[in-house]
Amino acid sequence: MPTLFDSFRIGEMSLANRVVMAPMTRVRSESQVADEMVAEYYAQRATAGLIVSEGTFISPEARGFAAVPGIWKASQVEGWGQVLDRVHAEGGRMVAQLWHCGRVSHTALQPSGSAPVSSTSTPARGAKCYIFDSRGEARFTGASDPVGLDDDGIAATIADYARAAAHAVEAGFDGVEIHAANGYLIQQFINPGVNDRTDDWGAQTVDKRLRFPLAVTDAVLAAVRDAGREPGVDFAVGMRISPYGTVNDIPLYDGVENTYVTLARELGRRGVDFIHVADQSSTTGDVVVPGVPRGFMEHMREEYGGAVIFTGGQDAQSAQEWLDSGLVDLVGFGRPYIANPDLVSRMRDGLPLADVDPDTIYAQGPEGYVDYPAYDA
Repeated sequence: MPTLFDSFRIGEMSLANRVVMAPMTRVRSESQVADEMVAEYYAQRATAGLIVSEGTFISPEARGFAAVPGIWKASQVEGWGQVLDRVHAEGGRMVAQLWHCGRVSHTALQPSGSAPVSSTSTPARGAKCYIFDSRGEARFTGASDPVGLDDDGIAATIADYARAAAHAVEAGFDGVEIHAANGYLIQQFINPGVNDRTDDWGAQTVDKRLRFPLAVTDAVLAAVRDAGREPGVDFAVGMRISPYGTVNDIPLYDGVENTYVTLARELGRRGVDFIHVADQSSTTGDVVVPGVPRGFMEHMREEYGGAVIFTGGQDAQSAQEWLDSGLVDLVGFGRPYIANPDLVSRMRDGLPLADVDPDTIYAQGPEGYVDYPAYDA
């Protein structure tokens, strides 16, 4: 069986190891453009086999957090370009996570103070957004009431995903990850406990639940090809899912396994390169969330032949156990990467991990962002 530190290939993209830096929102981009500090942050962590960027917003309407870089306009593409130059200079590989928060947003973040959009007009109870208030102070606040997208709005949103994918090619990313997890827009269409529509975009059947995520996938694949790259060859396209997660007011429902195994099968038929499975059981505080069952991973593996990434509360030992199972190909690490830019070498050499300062996870400036040192014996 491969070790965590063995190489891996996705299409023609060679990864130095099977460690993935998972996407993490760090709110360091007040201008919504990735800058030199963001480039330094990712370059410090470029020994990961693959970096998945923090979620990057596909449009102004997609925003649910302030101070997060987007990818819908030229200045943002240029900003990400300098990040990719630094990461590639360090020998790293990086994909852009394409993000739309849907109803997990606030009017303060929306163009002209309009309502967030979703599959539904039902608000996300308990969900939190990150805003700068009228005094310019950063804080978390509850989500605003959303409005359900009409057909034109759905078409425009799918087009936004396609444009973002094309911009990712232009910026120099090695691929894209469609964010369909954590209770954000795509999962708001998939989940029948949220999606209360009665039209063809509803969630009464598995086929209907998957209509929106597959339409987004088809648009992204087409956009990548139109931009001169080939998915599965010189540009990776993947999707992040959290089938059993309940973050952001996402209820569990009968048929979860069948829904997501069917999604995996359809992604495989389309040539999607990887599926990134997020286990939220270790990251939800006082809320009890089930882990991703091994039986689900086995079923998905039977139906999907692409690469599988598994993320959620892992350490070097548990990550190796997942690789030994043959059910996953790469393992993602989130919070450990905040304070350990050299995480790969620390795990490989059995070195202790530094602790994260929780007060600087969501903050502005370099403290707790680019000032964590590599291990010094």
